[in-house]
Amino acid sequence: MIRLHINIDHVATIRNARGTPYPDPVVAASLCELAGADGITAHLREDRRHVRDDDLRRLRATLTTVLNLEMAATDEMTAIAESVHPDVVTLVPERREERTTERGLDVIAERARIEKVVAMCRKNGIKVSLFIDPAHEAVRVSRELGVDQIELHTGAYAETRGQLRQAELARLTEAARFARGLGLEVAAGHGLTRDNVLAIARIPEVEELNIGHSVIADAIFVGIDRAVRDLRAAVERGRRGTA
Repeated sequence: MIRLHINIDHVATIRNARGTPYPDPVVAASLCELAGADGITAHLREDRRHVRDDDLRRLRATLTTVLNLEMAATDEMTAIAESVHPDVVTLVPERREERTTERGLDVIAERARIEKVVAMCRKNGIKVSLFIDPAHEAVRVSRELGVDQIELHTGAYAETRGQLRQAELARLTEAARFARGLGLEVAAGHGLTRDNVLAIARIPEVEELNIGHSVIADAIFVGIDRAVRDLRAAVERGRRGTA
């Protein structure tokens, strides 16, 4: 069964919009776990637009599954990760002006920074994943960096339709196969919904999905418990190859 990690960033986004103590992303994370999530993902950004440092510490203290910390490969974030000790660190690119993550990590340009984070994680027994575009070179360099896992950026797949989407799906499928052949675990995420996740879940090499925005959007109408359960059901239908 594919591991399903729920990203709770946008619960914090709603809270931060009004400067209130609610809704609490840590409470949301617990509800996601109760609904069957295999882990919780949170992106601590430089500008703290989503979760904040205290949220991260409270998540570490209360989660019963897996805490996956998304972060940029900076000295500040590396120190925070070493202090909080998440189960997984996923390195992602970050630009202050972007609305959301727009691309995969440039593992060649960022190699030296990535190596520093990997060394810290190795010392502390933290699993490392790199969020990358579905390109062979990015996969190959990720393997050279000694990480445990890659997360394939599904944004282009999610944003296109028709033949363009099929072409992106083929890229993702081939990259996942190549990564598994190199001994890497394969995750996928970004822009995935109950509808478009089916084809991604059919890729045999994909072992984990990280999904957030669409779950929180669904939760507005049906509640977070049902939103997570409905997403899980969609992932399982995709894995079985049923409509």
